[in-house]
Amino acid sequence: MATSPRRERERAEREQLIVTTARELAEAEGWDAVTTRRLAAKIEYSQPVLYSHFSGKEAIMAAAALEGFVELANQLRQARTETHDLHQALTRIAEAYFGFADEKPALYDAMFTLTTELPFASPDSPQPLKDGFGEFFITLGSLVPESEAGTYTETFWAALHGLITLERSHRLPPAHRAARIAILVDRFAEPTSERAPR
Repeated sequence: MATSPRRERERAEREQLIVTTARELAEAEGWDAVTTRRLAAKIEYSQPVLYSHFSGKEAIMAAAALEGFVELANQLRQARTETHDLHQALTRIAEAYFGFADEKPALYDAMFTLTTELPFASPDSPQPLKDGFGEFFITLGSLVPESEAGTYTETFWAALHGLITLERSHRLPPAHRAARIAILVDRFAEPTSERAPR
């Protein structure tokens, strides 16, 4: 029997409420505080209703992460398109990426640190993951031969992630963030023809 548009809308609204509540709780108290029991109590649904939407906490985190990739891609796109200068574009992308991690640390963890059921770097990766990576790739991929573009882009992203992780765990002083971003961008924005021969 077909589901009515109204029931589909109500189901989508319930799912969104669950994910939004999980994100709010995670940002306030961390993902360890997000349990199906606690979520059910907060949204005033029974746990069976919650499980009718998501198989468990990991699935809720994956849904939150997908939302995060949409938001991140939008922020990176805005940063990238504010200038036609490659060096400035990379700098703004890096700053936007750091800003996203600063503003939404729990969401960033769901996207990049904690284990989720999302398939990364795969043909099966959901479109929001591809879009997030694509915003880096558009700028970085043109700097190297096509065969190296994906790896070059991954390395820039990995370097940003490493800097964020070390800064957040108090291994690097935040006061030198701008200098680190400048060093990273200087290395990656250098055109292929000007790089030292290998």
